[in-house]
Amino acid sequence: MPAKGKHRRPKTLSLTRSIAVAGTGGAALALPLLGAAGAHAAPSQSVSEKAAQSVQTVQSVEKKSVEKKAAKKTAKTATKSYTVVSGDYLSKIADEQDVSGGWEKLYQDNRDAVGSDPSLIHPGLKLSIGAKAAATGGAEKSAAKSSAESSSGSADSAKSSQAERSPQAEQTEQSSNSSNSSNSSNSAESTAATTQAAQTSTSAFSAPVSGAGVGTQYKVAGSMWSSGYHTGVDFVVPTGTSLKAVGAGTVVSAGWAGAYGNQVVIQLADGHYAQYAHLSSLSVSSGQSVTAGQQVGLSGSTGNSTGPHLHFEIRTTPSYGSDVDPVSYLRAKGVSIG
Repeated sequence: MPAKGKHRRPKTLSLTRSIAVAGTGGAALALPLLGAAGAHAAPSQSVSEKAAQSVQTVQSVEKKSVEKKAAKKTAKTATKSYTVVSGDYLSKIADEQDVSGGWEKLYQDNRDAVGSDPSLIHPGLKLSIGAKAAATGGAEKSAAKSSAESSSGSADSAKSSQAERSPQAEQTEQSSNSSNSSNSSNSAESTAATTQAAQTSTSAFSAPVSGAGVGTQYKVAGSMWSSGYHTGVDFVVPTGTSLKAVGAGTVVSAGWAGAYGNQVVIQLADGHYAQYAHLSSLSVSSGQSVTAGQQVGLSGSTGNSTGPHLHFEIRTTPSYGSDVDPVSYLRAKGVSIG
């Protein structure tokens, strides 16, 4: 029996304390686990943010690259405007402005402004440089691609047709070829005769003006000429005298040429160039084909001239300074010059 006034405490209190301690210990153990979980969660969120920033950076760089390329393309295809000044002509402008395709391309791009005659440009006229080149470039490439695909398709069709031909068809074709051989021979002889006649025609040469005497000779020295000497010969003729192409060729320049006044330059069949200067009027235009003896204009006194006459040059290029003796050249072609 326990003593009076004293009670024994059950050991459950100590168990409770132990449980509390255990609970406390559990809590103590749980806290590091929660801390560890938090430590792992933070880096995961940081990597995600960095990845998003990296993607944004790449997109920004790509966008800037595309914008730069677009800006360069726009600058490359930009249209320039050129105002014609006194002494200009299309081939000169095309050379100075580096027009791809030469004066023909320049004329095509500005046909509405220039009109039907490319030689009749005037000071103050505004020309567009590169106006249609950029716009038509894609269409030309597309057309070329379409043409190539069409050619390829035609070739495939031809091969297919050839594969499907019967032996009887081949025999029929051989028979037809044999029967036409004599006709082909006659046709070839006729073509050869025509070609020879055409060559004879294109090889013919003519005097630039009929019945005119030579005034100032070639290479006469003098300070009045920028090169220090006379680069051609002068034929003394009155204004309005008909001037002729000395040989077959193509007109490469027809219009105003500064000191030369109105001029015509013809590229001859042998590669030389014939120049006619100080004309009162023009009878041909740039790009036109001419034959020997065909009228190219009328004599006059335009430009830097002291009176009516024809200044005539033969050059190895269309440019000033490539002159050769025009009288010797024409005599070598069988033309008699007085």
